[in-house]
Formats: sequence, structure tokens, C-alpha cells
Amino acid sequence: MSINTSATDTRYSQDMRPERHPAWLRLKAAASGLRPLQVHDGSIPDTAHHAEAAVHTETIVTAIAELAPMFDHDGEYLRLLQQDFRRWSAAGFGVPDFLDSLLAFQPQQQRTNGLVHLVVFPMYTQNGSTDRLVEAVLLEVLWPDFIADLEAGDYSNKLFVPIRFLDFTAGYDTNSAVLFPETVAVRETPAFTWGAIFADREAARFRKVVGAAADITSLQLPEEAADLLADQRLAEETFVMWDLIHDRTHMRGDLPFDPFMIKQRMPYFLYSLEELRCDLTAFRESVRLQNDRHASEDIRRHARLVQYAVIFDRIFRFAITGNRVRNYDGLGGQLLFAWLHQHHVLHWTDGKLSIDWDNVADVVVALGLQIEELYWRSIDRPKTAHWLAAYAMLTKTLTPHPASVWAKGPDALPLSGLPRELTDQVLDDEFPLSMFYEALNRKMKTVIESTSGITGAAA
Repeated sequence: MSINTSATDTRYSQDMRPERHPAWLRLKAAASGLRPLQVHDGSIPDTAHHAEAAVHTETIVTAIAELAPMFDHDGEYLRLLQQDFRRWSAAGFGVPDFLDSLLAFQPQQQRTNGLVHLVVFPMYTQNGSTDRLVEAVLLEVLWPDFIADLEAGDYSNKLFVPIRFLDFTAGYDTNSAVLFPETVAVRETPAFTWGAIFADREAARFRKVVGAAADITSLQLPEEAADLLADQRLAEETFVMWDLIHDRTHMRGDLPFDPFMIKQRMPYFLYSLEELRCDLTAFRESVRLQNDRHASEDIRRHARLVQYAVIFDRIFRFAITGNRVRNYDGLGGQLLFAWLHQHHVLHWTDGKLSIDWDNVADVVVALGLQIEELYWRSIDRPKTAHWLAAYAMLTKTLTPHPASVWAKGPDALPLSGLPRELTDQVLDDEFPLSMFYEALNRKMKTVIESTSGITGAAA
């Protein structure tokens, strides 16, 4: 396999890569200095801080100007970025508005492996900071040849940008693994044209968590799965393939009216089913690609690895990561584990975990098809009936909390009221951890917490 994995090697010397450049270090320090002066919406209301904020802002602007020649592919964006910072400062540091520079930043148009971007915006970071603070991130694009081939064929996804961390401010020293334009402070909401995912962070925490879980559960890993845990670059490429197919699935298929359930106006378990549906679609398509004699060996190898990644990340990391307040990714991991166990391809016997790899693919695909059947039927159902059907599907596999009102059935629910009254009846932890997961969580908690802020460089 021959893949160009570092296009930046020909663009920058090792002594003057962007993350080592003095201007970047000054910019990062200035952004870090601005952050404690800002409040939740990104503004700096205390005028006593404005002189200090002006100094930090000017440092950021001059650093961007000094770095700009290294990023000629982002020239217009970086010019407007300087303008947005200066306008924010001149207007007295009110709620920031970086719409002009955001619209000019279009990384999806240049998906070249190793291409580096400088990103500086007031924004929140999903699973990181909920405040729109100034964040500065240096990143490079991950676009190996086999991904380019997939995206040019049956898996077109023009908005998808897989990336790797080079350096970042505190908002990304967290569990955040995405860069989305909708997180940026702007005066009006534009049409979003890209979404970026840090595959190196996904791969690094996968390797650490799954490695520990396999040791704790005495799971014997197949040779290719062991290779995946041993090789950061291989894991990154595998996650890029998984994410490519997952991301495009959100807007494909027989969907409910609002598959994203914006702002949790619906029960959180519907989020679980949507995210799991997309992952299981990636799994199913990987099974198909693995058996496609016309696909390249690179594609077929990574297709096999995606299957291991989906199963292991879902059952080991997703299920016990985060708190138990409406944890929809956790619920999806619990569902997959219980489904595999109850279909006799996953076994927890004599204190050891084992998986029947010869038959597991068919069982995983069957769960995905069941969710798709639920979606298909939802088109003909009222919203409330769809919610009840989804809950019934879940409770065929998972046991709800004994105090659950939903578990008592439709007669116990306020079906004649507003939909939010139904949502309010869902417990924060509607489907508690099983005894298996309670035990695993105690042993894995420290490992999972240690992955906050992890990158591929640290893996």
C-alpha cells in the first residue's frame, strides 16, 4: 500500500512547520489571553478589560498576517479574518460576528492530503466548551487515495472534511473531535457547506480504550483487529472511511421528518437510533465493499477494519463514556452489545468475552435493517406513534428503569397533551447500565477520562 500521508513535508521544513512558527505561538498565546475576558456569548462586556483585549486582538491579527504566506490556499479567508477581528475590537468587543471570514473558509473545496489550515474563530466546541470563546487550531487534511476513490464513486459526500490536529487552544483540550461552522459566532445563520472531523483523536482514543477493554475482558483479538490497535495511521484511515459513510447517511434513506431532532425536542433515545443507524449503515456498506471483487485491496482491507472499529468503539467506548443524563451515544452502545449477546454471537462466560466473528456481521446488519424498518414505517405514523414504536423496539432488547413511566405503556403517558409532556416523562437514565457495564465502567473509568485532549501525536 502506497499512500501520500504528509503532503506538508514538501511545503514546510521540519524546523519551520506551522505549529512551530513563532507567529503561531504568539497567536495561540494571545487567543488564550482573550478567553478568560470573554463571557458565554463571546463578548467582553467589562470595559476594564478592553485595553488588554485590544492588545491580544492586535497580536492575533499581526500573527495571522505573518502566517498568511504559508496558507496561500486560504488567502481570502485569512484577509477577512483579520478584518473581522479588527471590527470586533473597534466596535467595543460586543457579541462577535465572524460571518464574513466564515463564509470565505471553504476547506471542502481543497481536500488534499496533508494540506494545513489555520482556523481562528470565536466558537463553542462540541463536547468541549459551551461558550463562544476564541479558539485557534492548526490542522491538516486527511485524504488518502482510497478515500478519494470511494468519495468519487458510490459514497459522494462533498461536505465531509477529515482532519488531524497539529495544535490547538484550550477548547480542544477536551473530548471535542469535530469542527463545525455552525459553532462560530455570526450575525445570521448561513447555509453550511462543510463539516470536519478529527480522525486522529477518534483513532487515538479508540486504540487506548479498546486496548484496555480487551485486556480487562480477556478478549482475543483477530489479527487484523490487533493491527488496527497497533497502528495509529491505519486507525485514522479506518475512521475516515467510517465517518465518510456515516456522515452522508444522515440525509439518506426513509427518514422521519427531522432525523436530527434539533435541540432535543424529541426523546433522546431517538438520537440513539439515528446515530446507530448511520454507524450500522457504515458497517453494512463495509461488508459489501469487503466482498466487492472490483474494489481495490486498500478499500477491501479498510472495509474489514471498519467493521471491527464500529463494534469495538460502540460496545467499549460509547456505552460507558460521559454521564448518564440523556446519553444517546451510550444508549446506542448498550443496544448493540445486548443485541449481539441475545443473538448468541457475543458471549460473556467464565469472566471472558468472546465474539463469533464468522456470524457477527449478519447479526449486526440485522439490527440496522430493523432500525430502517422503523424509519420506513414512521412515514405513515403520527409523531407520537413513532416515538412509542421506537421505544417498543428498544425494550425488546434493553431493560428500562423500573421507575420509568414509559415502561408502563401508553395508558400511563399523557398522550392527549403536548409532545414535550411525553419527552418530559423520559428519565435522564431511562436505560441504566447492565451489571456487565457497571463492572466494566468501574475498571475503565480512568482510562476513558485519560483520553480527553488526546491526539494522534500522543497515541
